[in-house]
Amino acid sequence: MQEFLHYGYAGTSMDRVAATAGVSKPTVYSYFQDKEGLFQALVKYVAQTRCQQVMGGEALQGQPAVVLRQVITKAIDSEVQDIDYQNFLRLVAGESARFPHLAQAFIEHLTKPAIEELTAYLTAHPELPLADPAATAHILLGSTVFYILSQRIMHGHTLLPLESQRLVDSLVDLVTGAAAGTDGG
Repeated sequence: MQEFLHYGYAGTSMDRVAATAGVSKPTVYSYFQDKEGLFQALVKYVAQTRCQQVMGGEALQGQPAVVLRQVITKAIDSEVQDIDYQNFLRLVAGESARFPHLAQAFIEHLTKPAIEELTAYLTAHPELPLADPAATAHILLGSTVFYILSQRIMHGHTLLPLESQRLVDSLVDLVTGAAAGTDGG
């Protein structure tokens, strides 16, 4: 990851990757067919690790106000604390125009599973006032990602300040209907 973060996708060579890893170039090629295969494996690993950290290893269970608060808070906190991950997101986004299939691997292994997990959870809770659980999952994830992007990735926390707890509380209230008077947390 350090080589890609330092040199970008296009500027990273398999020679440099092998030297940094302390292995021969043929060894790298024996595990990964080419640089694209290596980067795809890295994207998959990072995305699955992040998804595991935020969503947990099992299906989401519990009261919606509690579960949603935990998921959104974990997503924000883990992003804020991991500078390498922030830089990796910048790299994937920056290279997405030239290498869209590499960015799609990130969507496939992080965004899609997170949306699917949230949709399944929201669908399993018919007491929530939701017309469309899948769209609501997109709204939750999109709002959280936009917060991370605008506050941390793009360094907007001084220009557009918003405490993360305010975002978490508002999203949970919107989804659970707490703003309409039900007990959402």
